[in-house]
Amino acid sequence: MKRMIASISAVTAVALVTGAPAQAHAQAAPADPVKALKSQFVPGKGVRFTDRTTMIEEGKGQPYLRRTGSFQFGRGGIVASDISSKGPGPADEVFTSSVSGRTIRIGTTSYSQGGTYRDKMPSGKSWYKGSDGMTGGVGGWFSQLVNVAEPATLASLLKGAKKSRTTYSGTTTFGKLAKVSPWFRATLPLRSSDKTVVTFKLTLDRNHLPQRLTTSFPPTGIYDSTGWEGNTISVETRFTGWGGKVSIKAPPVNKVTTKLEDRDEE
Repeated sequence: MKRMIASISAVTAVALVTGAPAQAHAQAAPADPVKALKSQFVPGKGVRFTDRTTMIEEGKGQPYLRRTGSFQFGRGGIVASDISSKGPGPADEVFTSSVSGRTIRIGTTSYSQGGTYRDKMPSGKSWYKGSDGMTGGVGGWFSQLVNVAEPATLASLLKGAKKSRTTYSGTTTFGKLAKVSPWFRATLPLRSSDKTVVTFKLTLDRNHLPQRLTTSFPPTGIYDSTGWEGNTISVETRFTGWGGKVSIKAPPVNKVTTKLEDRDEE
């Protein structure tokens, strides 16, 4: 009996030893970031993010725009977003006034507060309901144009990207983004060139979800101005709280308008 027990123990030990490498290999197998992203699409859940935009001119970077926001998910992906932006301040009061504000987007309907609508609101109204469905007003043009919370966009970036551990780097173009990304099309519906090249670097967290994204592109791709020639827009986005509760609602109906007043003529 003792010999039988000893034999069984020996066989079991061998099986465990020989099976260990296979098990370790299975655990070490890289997860698919696109599948990891799709696993986050649970109604009522979402992710938060921050953007920092820098304008690089003659090799020197100047703070240009900051944003904070959140995405709310449904089973198919992003169903709503809430983004607040702030310009550089007194250094450029006109620009700051035009980009500083807040945009709530539910489905394809956007509600904008501040920014270019600030001085055009009827009495008692503070939100403009737009049919264009833009994701961030004018501020969105100069912020993160690449949305890696979209599976098709993420897949497009990863295809052909250079990988180093948990970081992917490469390039894409406005044209490619326009084909795969509803976010890009809504954020930048008009642009000067679809050939504009966007350089990116994406770092994933331990759960294979986007953690940090940096992109850079020439602002002349947005608007072909001689004053912007040779400049570069650089945007850093950081994601936090994947899977946390996010609830985005439309502003109170009595504060919303679909008509603006042209006070410049007064």
